[in-house]
Amino acid sequence: MKGKIALEEHFAIEETLADSEQFFMPDVWRTKRRQLLDITDERLRRMDDAGIEYAIISLNAPAIQAIPDPKRAAEVAKIANGTLAELISKHPDRFGAFAALPLQDPEAAARELNYCITELNFCGALVNGFSNLNDDETAKYYCADEYLDFWGEVSKLDVPFYLHPRNPLLSQQFGIKDHPWLMGPAWSFSVETGVHALRLIGSGLFDKYPNINIILGHLGELIQNNIWRTSHWASVNGRNPLGVKAKKPFIDYFHNNFYLTTSGNFRTITMRNAIDEIGSDRVLFSSDYPFEEMEEAVKWFDNAEIGRNDHEKIGRHNAYKLFKLKI
Repeated sequence: MKGKIALEEHFAIEETLADSEQFFMPDVWRTKRRQLLDITDERLRRMDDAGIEYAIISLNAPAIQAIPDPKRAAEVAKIANGTLAELISKHPDRFGAFAALPLQDPEAAARELNYCITELNFCGALVNGFSNLNDDETAKYYCADEYLDFWGEVSKLDVPFYLHPRNPLLSQQFGIKDHPWLMGPAWSFSVETGVHALRLIGSGLFDKYPNINIILGHLGELIQNNIWRTSHWASVNGRNPLGVKAKKPFIDYFHNNFYLTTSGNFRTITMRNAIDEIGSDRVLFSSDYPFEEMEEAVKWFDNAEIGRNDHEKIGRHNAYKLFKLKI
């Protein structure tokens, strides 16, 4: 399929580059390092070969979210957003951008988001999970009341918010201690991100701002496989809601306020499950380059046994509509 749009595609700046090294063996890291720093050379050639017309680029992880000092987090976010704006300006018909945000300080994050959308014409924001504040063992989740004004800015600007994974705090890793293979993309990314998304639902955020759209990668970060059971127990009318603030069943918000991408999860059964759960209008193609290979993502997606109409929607039309693109 030609004309695909991908939207979990990463780059790095020198200040955040080292954050990605932990996910690769040394011999592989040399290649990935180069690919993270590249926007318009190898990446663009591979997009051409893969039939990807347009990519929305975002900063690597955890990057801004792992900088405990709010002032420094804001500084690096500005550097990242300014760098990305300059890079994509060379090929505006091929690249868009997600804003990196210093959510250690909700007011600073709201200002940076507004600037990126209104002045730099970015497509939305991508945030790498919770933010550290003042030390490495303090996590700020965005379901807290102090973030309501920030979400108000997201709602006002009417742009999607991509909740991207990061590993849990060190103090929360006891369940996978001595099993490092469970860290990162193999397991802990999805568990951590899924819990954060469910916290947002339970907080009542989408009752206050019903137009907010949250994007989850990797075909749902495990949520879609358990959303009925979560909703059955945790919703306000469920079997044991335990202080849930959301007014409707969890599953309703998942259907109405979330999009899922295929990034780094190239499994047709899982994609069909996502289509069955939230509808093909809310599933989006992505590759997760350079952490995954574009070619693998495209070969799988283009040959996946789903209907042609769903291919067109997931591969292009849904993203075109969601981001109000004019390419």
